[in-house]
Amino acid sequence: MWPLDPSRKEVLGFAVSCRVLTLVLQVLTRFLCSSTPIVYWFSAHLLLDQEPLLKSLEAVPGKPPAGDPPPGQKGPRNSIMGLLYNWKTCSLVTRCVLGYFVTYWLLGLLLHCNWLPWT
Repeated sequence: MWPLDPSRKEVLGFAVSCRVLTLVLQVLTRFLCSSTPIVYWFSAHLLLDQEPLLKSLEAVPGKPPAGDPPPGQKGPRNSIMGLLYNWKTCSLVTRCVLGYFVTYWLLGLLLHCNWLPWT
């Protein structure tokens, strides 16, 4: 066959070590991203510091953000939905934070539904 033909033992060892490494990385990312709220605290801190739409909401609680709601809806009750509706008027930091979470959610949805590993 090939001049450098790997034996089945070497291939099996490589496959097992790759699988163990993959499982360890998946479990670590699950623990770090799901059970520690630091990522969410930091993103909330950035949003509250940098976003003028949220600062206007702090003055009057329960008031929807400025702008017209989508047709057929009264207005967003959730401040994050208000930010998503007013995407073009948001600051760059808000767009980056919201883009990260929306992309993470969509990728997780697509990959998990197709039985691909996603944490």
